[in-house]
Amino acid sequence: MQKISVLLFLAWVSFLFYAGIALFTSGFLLTRWELTNHSSCQEPPGPGALPWGGRGEPGACWMASRFSRLVLVVIDALRFDFAQPQRSPVSGEPPVSLPFLGKMGFLQRLLESQPHHARLYQAKADPPTTTMQRLKALTTGSLPTFVDAGSNFASSAIVEDNLIKQLSSTGRRVVFMGDETWNDLFPGVFSQALFFPSFNVRDLETVDNGIMKHLYPTMDSDEWDVLITHFLGVDHCGHKHDPYHPEMAKKLTQMDKMIQGLVKRLKNDTLLVVTGDHGMTISGNHGGESELETSAALFLYSPRALFPSAPAEEPEIIPQISLVPTLALLLGLPIPFGNIGEVIAEVFSEIEDSQPRFSALAQASALHLNAQQVSRFLHTYSATAQDLQVQELHRLQKLFSKASADYQRLLQSPQGAEAVLQTVIPELQQFLRGVRAMCIESWARFSLSFLLLHLLAAGIPITTPGPFTVPWHAVFAWALMATQTFYTTGHQPVFSAIQWHAAFVGVSESRDFTWLSAFLVGANTFASHILFAVGCPLLLLWPFLCENQGSQKRRQPPGNEAEARVRPEEEQEPRMEMRLRDAPHHFSAALLQLGLKYLFVLGIQILACVLAASILRRHLLVWKVFAPKFIFEAMGFIVSSVGLCLGIALVMRVDGAVSSWFRQLVLTQQKAGEQSSLVCTGAGLSARKAQPHLLPPCSQDLLASGTSLFYNSRS
Repeated sequence: MQKISVLLFLAWVSFLFYAGIALFTSGFLLTRWELTNHSSCQEPPGPGALPWGGRGEPGACWMASRFSRLVLVVIDALRFDFAQPQRSPVSGEPPVSLPFLGKMGFLQRLLESQPHHARLYQAKADPPTTTMQRLKALTTGSLPTFVDAGSNFASSAIVEDNLIKQLSSTGRRVVFMGDETWNDLFPGVFSQALFFPSFNVRDLETVDNGIMKHLYPTMDSDEWDVLITHFLGVDHCGHKHDPYHPEMAKKLTQMDKMIQGLVKRLKNDTLLVVTGDHGMTISGNHGGESELETSAALFLYSPRALFPSAPAEEPEIIPQISLVPTLALLLGLPIPFGNIGEVIAEVFSEIEDSQPRFSALAQASALHLNAQQVSRFLHTYSATAQDLQVQELHRLQKLFSKASADYQRLLQSPQGAEAVLQTVIPELQQFLRGVRAMCIESWARFSLSFLLLHLLAAGIPITTPGPFTVPWHAVFAWALMATQTFYTTGHQPVFSAIQWHAAFVGVSESRDFTWLSAFLVGANTFASHILFAVGCPLLLLWPFLCENQGSQKRRQPPGNEAEARVRPEEEQEPRMEMRLRDAPHHFSAALLQLGLKYLFVLGIQILACVLAASILRRHLLVWKVFAPKFIFEAMGFIVSSVGLCLGIALVMRVDGAVSSWFRQLVLTQQKAGEQSSLVCTGAGLSARKAQPHLLPPCSQDLLASGTSLFYNSRS
């Protein structure tokens, strides 16, 4: 085989693996670029005058605050039907009896008795439906993915603009108690905090009881402006049992009584929000995009009237991230910079004003501020990253420009306001919903249709005929040694274990982080992959090493002289790697077969990671363990495949040089042999007549020179 053909074929097989990895990554490891820009009260989201109430009054920002306090209760995995009011059975139909139905009766009584004060929504969470990603969404208003590329690559702390940071920067006292995940996301932000470990899913009581012990005393004190609690019992009950277990009824009843106690302690200036971060499947798990996993409950309540009309018979379905801009404007905060959620318009109605026109105008003002903020984000993001659809982006910007012009015309000329309002509000909502749909298409396409068998099929080695074959156990051992070396050198397949100090080896720490530093970190992390991949062609010596061991056994001292004379050929030195010169045309084929075997073994490793991440995509630790493991294995495969091609190319280059040198030696020896044969022809004839059993001196010289050539070429 031609050497260039071997390298091209290995490169093609590697490309097939890369395609399979990219296909899986595009549907599983959702990615987007993370911006660090922040909104501020001093910088309006766009041109034009701010709505009334946002023009310099004390405590006002983009819009005057309607509430000075907030109680946010996050009940982990509170699925919508857990809180949904239970309807009376239709006559003739048997009543539906499930352990989780009708256990939050206090919410139902509030919805029925105070329809202008309470509202229940079905909040649709965006996948992945894991707690950390959902908490990011509930505070930033964006679509968090597994890889939020940016300055916090090795940390889980949120650096994007978010509600918690806005509250802290405006001097609000934020008190938290519950899941310790909040400490990882918002380190050092809370004025008071009580964190509980979250990964002991068999413990249903410790976290919830710990919160309940401190919740009501904190409510009665005057040491908070925002109180956040995160209960874990419902989620842990789902993981330990399932939603249909009697324990789920007990946990929901406990949450219902907790909400009842909170409502009794609320003041008129306080808003209560109860929400689930995600739902759960019939088996109690979450992480994917099924209907049950993405369906969460969202309940709003205020002691004073908040809604202009009674709720619809069926609760409205809204995106979960709509809560972020809604809370920001209700609390008099700027909407976080990266938010793409749409405000819940009905909570901005003017309840005291009896004219519907003023309520609609207030809703339009909130939507316009929201749309200005989203438009500003799109402009900044599209200038930083190129992963948004250009044509759709231009269409949405045109739609926003038209809606904004209509809104400004509405403020300037009251005539025909009703007709303009009926146009402006739908246009602004269409813009906001179009932006969210475009971002979902670009960032959050959570799909598992990624041809898992493609990875395995691409690595099936081609069996090539020839005398040089490396056994499978040697290839497996070589690949496993690379993995073992990765761990024994102190590395782990998690981002927090990356040895960043390697970036400054031989580089001044005062310099900025450059490509050289990135290369040093990568070389340090994947050094074992590089060394073993480049050295993989050395495994071709394995059969010859086995041959040497066998020859040594055969050359043990014989039992007697007669046996030694019977087997004189076993006294010869083993030729070992010099056998490659007997069949040089098979050498390239042997390298190809070895390379395919090594890629196949690496492909099995990456396929195992793909299967683990896919099957366990609803596991609690999928984003902490399995997804990072896949990323490291994928990067290790890419590095190893490149190193393998470089190692084979180097061996081929050396083999070509040795072959050329060997041919020159043979030609030189042949010329010397031809001259010597002419000299010793006559002497040989006369010597053979005198002593037929002896070789002439010149023949002995030829034999000695041939032997010297053999051993010199070996060395």
